[in-house]
Amino acid sequence: MASARTGTAAIHLPAQSLATSLEAISSQMDINILFTPDVVAGRRAPAINGSMTAQDAVRRLLSGTGLTAIPDADGGFVIRKEEGRSSGVSLETGEDIVVTAQKIEQRAVDVPITISVMTKERMEQIGVSDLDELSNYIPGLNIQEQSANNPGIVIRGITSDSGSSQQAARVTLYYNGVDISRSRSAYQGIYDMERIEVVKGPQATLFGTASTIGAISMISAKPRPGFSGEMSAGYGNYNAYKLGGFLNAGSDIWAARVAFSWEKRDGYVHNLDPVQGDLYAKNQLGIRASLRFTPSPDFTADLVLTYDRQRNSGTPFTNLRLPPASIPGNPYGNVWLGGSPLASQRLDGDKLGLTRNIYDVNFTANWKFADDWNFTTVNGFRQFDSNELFDADGSRAWYLEFGENARGWQFSHEGRFAYRTDTIRASFGWNYFYEKSNQYVPFSSEEGTFIQCSTGRIAGLGCINSNNVVTASQATSILTGGLATSIPYFSWFNNRGINQSWSVFGETTWLPTPALELTAGVRFLIEKRRSGFGAYAPNSVLTGGPLIPSQVNTNGNYFWAENSYQAVLPRFNALYRINPDINLYATISKGRRSPTVNVDAASATTARINPIAAENVWNYEGGIKGRAGIVSGSLGVYYQKYDNFQVSVQDGTVTRTVSAGTASNLGVEAEVQVTPTSWFNLFGNVGYIGGGVDKKAANGRFAGMKFRLQPEWQAAAGFTLNVPVTEGVKAFLTPSVTYRSKIYFEIPNTELISQDKVTLVNVRGGVSLSDGRYEVAAYARNLLNKRYLLDAGNTGGAFGYPTFIPAEPRFYGVQFTGRF
Repeated sequence: MASARTGTAAIHLPAQSLATSLEAISSQMDINILFTPDVVAGRRAPAINGSMTAQDAVRRLLSGTGLTAIPDADGGFVIRKEEGRSSGVSLETGEDIVVTAQKIEQRAVDVPITISVMTKERMEQIGVSDLDELSNYIPGLNIQEQSANNPGIVIRGITSDSGSSQQAARVTLYYNGVDISRSRSAYQGIYDMERIEVVKGPQATLFGTASTIGAISMISAKPRPGFSGEMSAGYGNYNAYKLGGFLNAGSDIWAARVAFSWEKRDGYVHNLDPVQGDLYAKNQLGIRASLRFTPSPDFTADLVLTYDRQRNSGTPFTNLRLPPASIPGNPYGNVWLGGSPLASQRLDGDKLGLTRNIYDVNFTANWKFADDWNFTTVNGFRQFDSNELFDADGSRAWYLEFGENARGWQFSHEGRFAYRTDTIRASFGWNYFYEKSNQYVPFSSEEGTFIQCSTGRIAGLGCINSNNVVTASQATSILTGGLATSIPYFSWFNNRGINQSWSVFGETTWLPTPALELTAGVRFLIEKRRSGFGAYAPNSVLTGGPLIPSQVNTNGNYFWAENSYQAVLPRFNALYRINPDINLYATISKGRRSPTVNVDAASATTARINPIAAENVWNYEGGIKGRAGIVSGSLGVYYQKYDNFQVSVQDGTVTRTVSAGTASNLGVEAEVQVTPTSWFNLFGNVGYIGGGVDKKAANGRFAGMKFRLQPEWQAAAGFTLNVPVTEGVKAFLTPSVTYRSKIYFEIPNTELISQDKVTLVNVRGGVSLSDGRYEVAAYARNLLNKRYLLDAGNTGGAFGYPTFIPAEPRFYGVQFTGRF
């Protein structure tokens, strides 16, 4: 009966209620379109005109409504709410949602890979407004946001966070189909998103070369016909202001949408320095403009322009060995971070903190040029420019003061043909990616202070005394016999990367029976990687060599090296439908992290080139997903085997990539929802990761180590109430609990540089009025004010002063929203 949906007819409908338009299409096309009155209540449909299929007409009517059309076995549709996440089932209604992880629209339950989905509506329900908050509710995902310039994105225990321009990412972050995985470019606001899909495991034919272990795909809300909008404003503790919303206007052919989000709050770590101000203050703005052109049901083009910027205060590196750590071992008190007195001249900024700008252009077009064929092209340009100043020693001393200026741009183009019948789905295409990036790291210190704090050369002088006096500042006078009281020192290093990749891909899905799908696909890849390194590290007056011994002075000259690589990345999937609501799936796939052409200096005239082989992983997994009655969910088991597992190690100021040898990973992920009524839902998930570097002699000092930022157990649970009070008025409440077991912040692992298990309680609740047009809500994150570490070790650890960064305390506030 699929032909009932794909037959073409001339459809001419005025703008009217959605229910009326759906009934008209049902009558004209002689198909069943089923919906309940409460699902479509208060919703308007745009005018549509032209020759189109019933499927295209229904899709146009539902665009931007938060509803989806689920095809049934008789050629008709069931209209349901799209809200939901995880196994593709709505937490509010227990109904199916549609995803595009495989580049086609499918029920998430029909996708033969492990996928978690979070829609805009669901993120609002549980109070998620940032990527790191999102990760608390998705098993196998952990996001550490040390700063917007340095996010650590972890899928199944594997981290992607290197800032080096020479390294490739492991986890692909996609924005409207474009790879934005470069660490210093990746972070952006998740306001006005249609949904976020988290795909676990390598999926090279879908997400390209950076999808070593998984991908996060962010899909922004697109323009739709009609006039609508939303505005929200909020206020919370730490003087937090939030303002955001969107305005949408359009016809059946042209539509535009503008969305924005602005957040500003004070820092939550008090800085005793009288100039710098408190740390981890936030001031960020995101603006997105979207334009959609749909001249016919067979062609859609989207242009999306995005600007994101951060003006955040500094990172609160806390040194437990030096004052003002008043309580030994306590990283949660006040700090005194003064930075460099020469910051404006040497570090390109006046104060500790981050200044960052992101510019993004995305163009996507989809053309159905024949009954069973369509062509999609996805094109993107992204530019980033960030400058971050940080006090790496975590103390008042003019000791380890750094900046990082990261700049770069990238361009990508993809073309994909797709063919679809009742028994065959196939796609093939090509991809080109080019990036040019630059990481410049300046260093400022005072020579005597550096020597005394690093080596304690002058007995009894110390670095900082208990009264918070920098006694090391006297070292220069003592070491020079009074000839000098202060000797400023400045150095820098700069790594650069120019990377290109060309790939072709294809895959085919065969349905030998309606219950069975078999998929095979492959990507052929060629890439060229070019790396550069330069440094300026003059001799110290007091030591006669570079002040940081590991630095080599190239006098500003650059060394370059390049290489080309090839790879073949296959994937195989199988899906078996036990019944329309329960599916079994299995997958075998290969992932790859690109080789690294690691370049720095062995001497002033000699490059040190250390090629690191590609990191390869084979992924084997299987599971079950679906629903039975009021219960829905998924269960997946996976095993992964790595060779040339890449790790980053700190060598003074320089971070180098080395191979830790082989690694393996065995894990389980489960999600469940129970929906006994339309207004009450229970949800929960759990993930287990038993991975690490293989414990064998060939892996050296890394043998038996846990992956960085890898919890063995991760879980979340809660419930959602959305109870009718009177006509048009509902009370809603979503409390939740999240749990994460112990993690290590570095590899090799040490107990000092770790965080024990953490349990957090979050809650959001309020009242909606006039059938959801107005909303008043209150929220609290980390309700019990749990103290725990966000990160530890860091740059200071390479100099014998590991630093510790406290995670967010309790945040709470109120929010007001209006919609039209």
